[in-house]
Amino acid sequence: MSSVRAGSLWVVATPIGHRDDFSARAVQTLRAVALIAAEDTRHSRPLLQHYGVDTPLIALHEHNERDAVDALVRRLLDGESVALISDAGTPLISDPGFRLVRAARAAGVRCVPVPGACAAIAALSVAGLPSDRFVFEGFLPPKAAARRTRLQELAGDPRTLIFYESSHRVAESLADMRDVFGGDREAVLARELTKLFETVIGEPLDELAARVAADPDQQRGECVLLVAGRGEEVDARLAEGQRVFALLREELPPARAAKLAAAITGAPRKALYEAGSG
Repeated sequence: MSSVRAGSLWVVATPIGHRDDFSARAVQTLRAVALIAAEDTRHSRPLLQHYGVDTPLIALHEHNERDAVDALVRRLLDGESVALISDAGTPLISDPGFRLVRAARAAGVRCVPVPGACAAIAALSVAGLPSDRFVFEGFLPPKAAARRTRLQELAGDPRTLIFYESSHRVAESLADMRDVFGGDREAVLARELTKLFETVIGEPLDELAARVAADPDQQRGECVLLVAGRGEEVDARLAEGQRVFALLREELPPARAAKLAAAITGAPRKALYEAGSG
């Protein structure tokens, strides 16, 4: 590899699970820089020790990044080489580092990517969902009401949707996706990628939500959720659902009409109710 240039910020991807996914270039870079800014030094140190990297470490995480950036940029401007790593995968992808990279670039510092693992892209590559157009949403809001609101905003997006989710909320998020997107929307749970208990499960949302809710093992570890975008067949179902809802609405209360129209046509109940009650 080319030599590490002083005064450069190296953004280095680390493995998301399997240690052998650490590239030779990444290891060489981390050995050569003057300093490594790590999301959690306690987490990163065993990996670095395994590869014989003894470069000094400092912590750079969501709670101290704003205060630490100025000092790091000064060191870069003084000619020191610095590497940025997160706990796993590519820095800045739902991880700290944005403020540092932005400040470094604004100061004229050369920022160099050292690519590697990224859980979102790894999951997309094996999901079997359309990959020509996709959107990465990171983590959904932890509160149920805010989460459902965000899902409603995404319900009509034609692109494949990619989310990260914590293990203790994955069942709730899948249930919300089922209710908002419709139970027959295609979805994939990619869990513990590159690790011993890696699983990739693809089913319609109603089946996937039920399976995960019933199996505590699928509620453990690092989770990526992928949902197919809204396609023409979804538009056709919604149009038919709205037609049936309008007919039923003449004789029934809105909630009852929406429930029956959804059962008859497969259109999302909530979308029918909100469209017909607005």
